[in-house]
Amino acid sequence: MMQTQRIHRRHFLVGAAGTAGAVATVGATGISFPAFAQDATPLPDVVSWKDPDAVIVHTENTVETERGAIGTSGITSSDQLYLRNNLPPPGEEVVANRDAWEVSIEGVRNPRSITVGELKGLGIETVATVLQCSGNGRGYFDHEASGTQWMVGAAGNLLWSGVPVRTIVEELGGIEDGRVFMTSTGGETVPQGVDPKTIVVERSIPVEAAMENAILAWEMNGEPVPRAHGGPLRVVVPGYYGINHVKYVKKVAFTETESDAAIQRTGYRVRPVGVEGAPDQPSMWEMKVKSWVTHPLMDVETGRVQIHGVAFGGINAVKSVEVSTDGGQTWQEARFLGPDLGRFAWRPFVLPADLQPGTYVITSRATDSEGRVQEEVTEPNHRGYDYSGWRALAVDVTVG
Repeated sequence: MMQTQRIHRRHFLVGAAGTAGAVATVGATGISFPAFAQDATPLPDVVSWKDPDAVIVHTENTVETERGAIGTSGITSSDQLYLRNNLPPPGEEVVANRDAWEVSIEGVRNPRSITVGELKGLGIETVATVLQCSGNGRGYFDHEASGTQWMVGAAGNLLWSGVPVRTIVEELGGIEDGRVFMTSTGGETVPQGVDPKTIVVERSIPVEAAMENAILAWEMNGEPVPRAHGGPLRVVVPGYYGINHVKYVKKVAFTETESDAAIQRTGYRVRPVGVEGAPDQPSMWEMKVKSWVTHPLMDVETGRVQIHGVAFGGINAVKSVEVSTDGGQTWQEARFLGPDLGRFAWRPFVLPADLQPGTYVITSRATDSEGRVQEEVTEPNHRGYDYSGWRALAVDVTVG
């Protein structure tokens, strides 16, 4: 039965500011960053190179892509990609000599530290995958979970190049017996006097997922991974939420148990509103099937309109996407645009529509390769993770 929801749809007007998102103060794993007002906020220094007209600055460590800036090419340009850092990024010194960066590989039969330069000699693969913050869509929940009130812009589709984890494991003699998780530790600086386990970015994922698809990436969209986005080296786990794509990775360990760091033990756990996080709750690992419309977002003239957006299947390939102009009463199948970049990438889509004068509620609904259909409404969860319901992701457009 469908829940009663406070719908956070935007009604877009000609000449309006577009998709300006709500502003919120972030409590990032125990560290709070100041929230900014959108109108007068400069880009943080670490991402001063981003396009200010394509992003919404929430805090020093959270920057959202404007809904209307998501294009139809399939790849998100780095200057429009969202930013979400749990801790302030390290200084410029970490990218001064990228090839010298070392990562410790543990839980294998021949453990050792290995430099990026050495990793480049082991092998390389390129994968297109959606990178999505666990909290993308938090602003659509009715219970107003704490954290940045993302709408749809904490996601992008990137090309990553690096060495597969399975190649590294083979080079180092295989995984030790009984190791069922890959636990990655980030290289951010932990403030003095703070228990590292309370704020360190250390995430565990099932070893099967790591061996099948994960890479250690040094290149993003054909260029060195920017420092703001985890350079010189980060973990990329296709189909998994962004929190598992550990930045500035300093250690990759194959472990018998999940990390006991707070970010794994109690953080990023899906639980009912008002319930504390615990290790036995579902972890934010595999992403769900999802889509949203990116055009039109403002009122349009009567006649032929190209409705387009993006769709992805999460851990599976996206198979199809439908568009509704009447709030979900009727649906028409859209067609995908451009090349298929693989199982984990999103697909831009388009549906031409002849719209007569009136008000339309435009939304989309994706289906993945396993037959899973995008949900209509997302059940509330305490931290407001991944709102994917097509009903609230709709936009109101007036044709006149």
